[in-house]
Amino acid sequence: MTLLIVDIMTGTESDWKNVIAKELPDLEVRFWPDIKDPKDIKYLAFGRPNFDELPDLPNLGFMMTRQAGVDSWINHPKIPKVPLTKLEPETGDPMMTEYVVLHVLNLHRNLLQYKKQQNNKIWEPISQVRPEDRKIGFLGLGQLALPPAKILVELGFPVSAWTRRPKKQPGIETSFGPENLEGFMKKTNILVCFLPLTKETVNIINHKTLALMPRGSMIFNVGRGEHVAEADLLEALDSGHIAAATLDTTYPEPLPADSKLWTHPNVTIMPHVARRPPVKQLAPQIIENIQRFEAGKGLSQPVDTEAGY
Repeated sequence: MTLLIVDIMTGTESDWKNVIAKELPDLEVRFWPDIKDPKDIKYLAFGRPNFDELPDLPNLGFMMTRQAGVDSWINHPKIPKVPLTKLEPETGDPMMTEYVVLHVLNLHRNLLQYKKQQNNKIWEPISQVRPEDRKIGFLGLGQLALPPAKILVELGFPVSAWTRRPKKQPGIETSFGPENLEGFMKKTNILVCFLPLTKETVNIINHKTLALMPRGSMIFNVGRGEHVAEADLLEALDSGHIAAATLDTTYPEPLPADSKLWTHPNVTIMPHVARRPPVKQLAPQIIENIQRFEAGKGLSQPVDTEAGY
């Protein structure tokens, strides 16, 4: 049996072979484009797939993606018709957790405003809201979102979450479905977007939803750039209704040089750097799913290709 790794964006070929050989010594590991005979390939793991270039893999059993979002290729006409799983830690990723907590606290503690004051040599304390008086709202509460949400609860913030399907989590107020989005937005002071990108969530952060938030609220998007209607966000920032926005993702990427987001004084742009999982994190998940597949068991973290996540 053979595993093909395509542009998985981390580690060297020897790193991958050494880690996998310890648990699956009989598994041959090949790396794109050195595919050799396509009929040998039983498993496929990838980062940025190019299904136009990938040949037919007649004996492929299942695929694994290290991307949290599958929106850009899930409907590709040449995608193999086999099960697809995600390579995500079931208990979250420490890099993502620290990143989200960092940026939420950055917004909460007015670091953007203090940087402006420093640039102007102004020594002036800014009135600070207490954690218990600032409500953090998560759009989406999946595996990567839950750990930072829990930490923010421990820090004393009231945390709520809106999801598209029912989900219960102790210590976090949850709501779901389109009919409950308005109520969720109205009570959120710092919005953290973790949603997958689907046709239902494109531009979910728009003029209407931003207007529902209390004046002076803040935005942190760590989902997909297309979750945010850029013109609507800029309008809300210019009016002061939204006090600040931190964007880890934009649309398109890289953000065009002429985008007004670059120079807006209340916007922080990050070049999509929330997490970079290493080989030692990804390989055990690949190994586990291959073992499960060979044993006839269900795969871990399957992607619902109809739902798009």
